[in-house]
Amino acid sequence: MAKKIETKNIIVEMDGDEMTRVMWTIVKEKLLGPHIDINVEYYDLGLANRDATGDTVTFDSAHAAKKHGVAVKCATITPNAERVAEYALKQEWKSPNGTIRAILDGTVFRCPILTSNIHPTVATWKKPIIVGRHAYGDVYKNTEFSVEGPGRAELVFTDANGKEISRQIIHNFTSPGIIQGIHNIDSSITGFARACFEFALDRKIDLWFGAKDTISKVYDGRFKTIFERTYADYWHKFQNAGIAFNYTLIDDTIARIMRSEGGMLWACKNYDGDVFSDMVAASFGSLAMMTSVLVSPGGQMEFEAAHGTVQRHYYKHLKGEKTSTNSMALIFAWTGALRKRGKLDNTPKVVAFADALEKAALATIEAGFMTGDLAKLSLPPPQKVCNTEEFIDEIARTLDKIWSS
Repeated sequence: MAKKIETKNIIVEMDGDEMTRVMWTIVKEKLLGPHIDINVEYYDLGLANRDATGDTVTFDSAHAAKKHGVAVKCATITPNAERVAEYALKQEWKSPNGTIRAILDGTVFRCPILTSNIHPTVATWKKPIIVGRHAYGDVYKNTEFSVEGPGRAELVFTDANGKEISRQIIHNFTSPGIIQGIHNIDSSITGFARACFEFALDRKIDLWFGAKDTISKVYDGRFKTIFERTYADYWHKFQNAGIAFNYTLIDDTIARIMRSEGGMLWACKNYDGDVFSDMVAASFGSLAMMTSVLVSPGGQMEFEAAHGTVQRHYYKHLKGEKTSTNSMALIFAWTGALRKRGKLDNTPKVVAFADALEKAALATIEAGFMTGDLAKLSLPPPQKVCNTEEFIDEIARTLDKIWSS
């Protein structure tokens, strides 16, 4: 057997929850372990360990990613009240992704994984739609609480010298309700805009952005203003590259996206990107067919699958039932991290292995071996609908042929 290749510097590994944690282990055992020794710094971001550590493990992993430059993350649970009861948690811990994104202050780019035999459910889409998601602020960094009775809610800003600058009434409550406060900062919005313009230039694709500045005249209006201001620095580069920047209201942007043939970078605010990236992924085949990479202003990158922990399949797995869970995006998270680490470290064999694994995964689906989420979309029909582990086994066999040739 050929000697295994090795990564030079550290990849920060962030383990996760439920069915994705199960697949994480299988992928490492069957696809990575036989061919490559990865120098990892491991953090267990499973919900039980986050609770046991008071969530310090999430902060530690984010700072490690900032230090080492490359991270790969498994999907994690963001607990609600039901999860608190299910896992006997101390509290409803914040979203790990929200914490990591706030510390790295980057932009998330999500791109569908395309194969020749899986066709988009939106008939007009011929080219991939890449979603650029702002990774700071909005509801992921919010303050919220319940109101139990009548009273007045106010929005107050006090400057650094203790002087009250502004006080505005949010609502005069006459009955129970809820309050939420969100924020953003100009530097993060500017970084988001610049990252999107740079990404569009690199890929030679149009950049689209939409917000609701007619209603949210200050909050969304600031996004519009900063994007337009940033475009002033890029318009000549866009013109020379033959690409365009388009701004419309978010509802019009969505309508235009649905009628388009694709092929653009769609810049979205944090919450919008969370929702619309799942829509784009499902339309191109499956939530498990979309890559996600968080790119920080300092160049650090954290790779993950765009989907969640696949709770329903995990409960079946716990009962001993077979599942047919698609591991493609999870695999591409590892290949993305390996490719980036290899390029930073000038280790071409690591980059070549990442390329080979992606090629093997795509070839497996195009040969007709796939999980149930893709089977109903495949033309021609699949050769075999695989369960979770069978699909990874098929990729492993294809990878052995590619890597040994």
